[in-house]
Amino acid sequence: MELRFPEAATPDDASIEVGRMLFAGETTFVKGVVAMDGLPPADRIEVCFAGRSNVGKSSLINALTGRKGLARASNTPGRTQEINFFTAGDIYVVDLPGYGFANAPVAVVEKWQRLLKQYLQGRQTLRRVFVLIDARHGAKAVDEEIMSLLDASAVTFQVVMTKVDKLRGDALAESLARTRAALVKHPAAYPELILTSAEKGEGIPTLRAIIAGIS
Repeated sequence: MELRFPEAATPDDASIEVGRMLFAGETTFVKGVVAMDGLPPADRIEVCFAGRSNVGKSSLINALTGRKGLARASNTPGRTQEINFFTAGDIYVVDLPGYGFANAPVAVVEKWQRLLKQYLQGRQTLRRVFVLIDARHGAKAVDEEIMSLLDASAVTFQVVMTKVDKLRGDALAESLARTRAALVKHPAAYPELILTSAEKGEGIPTLRAIIAGIS
């Protein structure tokens, strides 16, 4: 049987260096956005990171940029309630509010979930969404809701497995198999998985190279 959604191949040395250089310069926080009319000018391509609350988006962005504390990490699900824009080289890197369970009032949760969907559907300069999936849990129903939204919006997304250092061997293989089975139903899914650990630095050079190669 043909393997669908294989792990991303290790980029060649030149691609890794291009990715390293993209994030070697200053990475700057631009603004946090709470409404669509607050978005910065759509004057460059952007990539964004989406995932369930506490999946590790902020930690991954910090590892990606090599700037500890650039994106605010929290042990409290749902802390990030804004769309946070950063510049890296000539692109925007965007940290989306976590979806799913959030330790916040229902009205607040609904507001930022609505903003998230409006952004994903309406940002013309958005080139790829990186959907983060915790390797310990695999894709859940709420992840598939976002994937379906991206399908309907014709926005290409690529799954980044986080915290892969917490699983090894058969347990990791089973988690990847479950994730691949979920992705088969989503035509907007990019056909490679990126395996990462922000804590150990695994997969970070590959992710940098992939982002640098997006145009």
